[in-house]
Amino acid sequence: MPIKRRFMQIDVFSRQPMHGNPLAVVIDGDGLDVAAMRAFARWTNLSETVFLLPPTAPEADYRVRIFTPQQELPFAGHPSVGSAYAAIEAGLVAGGKTKLIQQCAAGLLPVQIEHPGTERIIHVQAPVAKQCDVSAQMRHAIARAVGMANDAPSGLVDNGPRWYVCDLGDASRVRTLTPDLHAIKRLCEEHAAIGLAVFGQERGGGPAQMAVRAFCPADGFPEDPVTGSANAAIMAFLVARNDIRYGAGYVASQGREIGRDGYVIVKHDAATAAITIGGQCVAVIQGELDLPSGHTEKGVRAGGNMTPSLP
Repeated sequence: MPIKRRFMQIDVFSRQPMHGNPLAVVIDGDGLDVAAMRAFARWTNLSETVFLLPPTAPEADYRVRIFTPQQELPFAGHPSVGSAYAAIEAGLVAGGKTKLIQQCAAGLLPVQIEHPGTERIIHVQAPVAKQCDVSAQMRHAIARAVGMANDAPSGLVDNGPRWYVCDLGDASRVRTLTPDLHAIKRLCEEHAAIGLAVFGQERGGGPAQMAVRAFCPADGFPEDPVTGSANAAIMAFLVARNDIRYGAGYVASQGREIGRDGYVIVKHDAATAAITIGGQCVAVIQGELDLPSGHTEKGVRAGGNMTPSLP
């Protein structure tokens, strides 16, 4: 028998609908098995779908499971920011709280709420990043994939998912890049990475200091609109290299090349080594789903009221 479950589709890293990274959130995820979660994530066909669940750790405010159409992730940035927004909006946590704890497969992650209310900014602490070994052959392959004649500074960072990161130096190179997606797909499949993120410095004095793009062909998406975990991986890469060009905090712009315009606030706390990613959210769809507690492939369907709430 299908159960009515609250549902939201949120644009993350934007206050303007259809400019950020869309996230599907099943608010009442309790009782769904993994097969049902996977099937629904494939059905939404968004880069990520999340399921909010009662926490199993006493210090956590809520628990989240994160799925792409292909796999479950231990952590992802825009789903974590969006999950906190949905948990507050749905009343799972008190709207006045400014410090939350998110439980996910990567552990217990602190969440900081800035400007509670309509101008709410949500900052999520990323898992501790690990710098993975990168061979000269791998650096050459990354350079070829992004069309560089010579090797650019690059690395492989594991902060839940594994990201290749590559410094193209200047935002104009990032904006005009036409990558070799087949080469990126091979690289990711060979080393269990979710994608390749490129970045470069913005010099126009606008709201962002960095331009970012993230390519995920191995996970079914040529380019992700606005990517929290990739931005956290970039900051970890900069810290590991003692690169101080961007300081301890900056705003990254991502998504313009595919019709979006998201902004990610990235911070590094030198005292604790914590890296946080943050931004604003806006609900675009709110309604209900008819999903069974168990799972049958034919039984996973959307229904009920799916009412767009475009301001």
